[in-house]
Amino acid sequence: MLACSILTSARVSAKPLDTPLKVAAAADLANAFEAVGAAYEKAYGQKVIFSFGSTGLLAKQLEEGAPFDVFAAANISFADETIAAGACQASSKALYARGRIVVWVKKGAPLPKTLADLADAQYLKIAIANPEHAPYGKAAMQAFEKAKIASRIKKRLVYGENIQQTLQFAQSGNVEAAVVALSLAIGSNGDWLVIDEKLHQPIDQAMVVCSEKPERVSVARSFEAFVNSSAGRAIMKRFGFLLPGEAQAN
Repeated sequence: MLACSILTSARVSAKPLDTPLKVAAAADLANAFEAVGAAYEKAYGQKVIFSFGSTGLLAKQLEEGAPFDVFAAANISFADETIAAGACQASSKALYARGRIVVWVKKGAPLPKTLADLADAQYLKIAIANPEHAPYGKAAMQAFEKAKIASRIKKRLVYGENIQQTLQFAQSGNVEAAVVALSLAIGSNGDWLVIDEKLHQPIDQAMVVCSEKPERVSVARSFEAFVNSSAGRAIMKRFGFLLPGEAQAN
């Protein structure tokens, strides 16, 4: 794995662009990054537009030439893939978050007391993000295996294209429960059970700059730094994110 830094200062000199900064971001960041983007624009006068989706699919788009300035992946490995493909810059890679997964149900619906309770017959369908290209879905499958319920619930699983769609399945009532990102659960009209981090590999997330144009690179780096500045971190923590290695209370 390539070396990965943690940026802590947003004071990266950059003249605002005439066009918005384009950020490809993992779906778990939808709520947090909208708030971060608004704060960044207020502080530096630079508009940011986001394309949220499955990390794996966004990485593929970048490798095929999609014109994003920044890629905020939900897993370090996907950031590494874009670097290996020559789509993003190795020198810009920085850790910015550790994600958490939760079991989410609609307000008032039966909430499992433990992850193993999902094997109960009342949970007819359980949604997770597609583990083939969504890190949060992969973590969900790892947790099911560790909790020894994977084989028992396999036929009940419904796969969302990304973690946002997975939550929507549960919000609409199409499934009884969903394993989603804590960052999306916070502020939602539902109840949730935080899944023990020991049941899955860490969801350590990394960001990379992908533009080749010098003026866009400098702005991209300033946004990257802002995410890990004190102002950016305060917003990220509101949505359940901490830096990799930091202790997090359930």
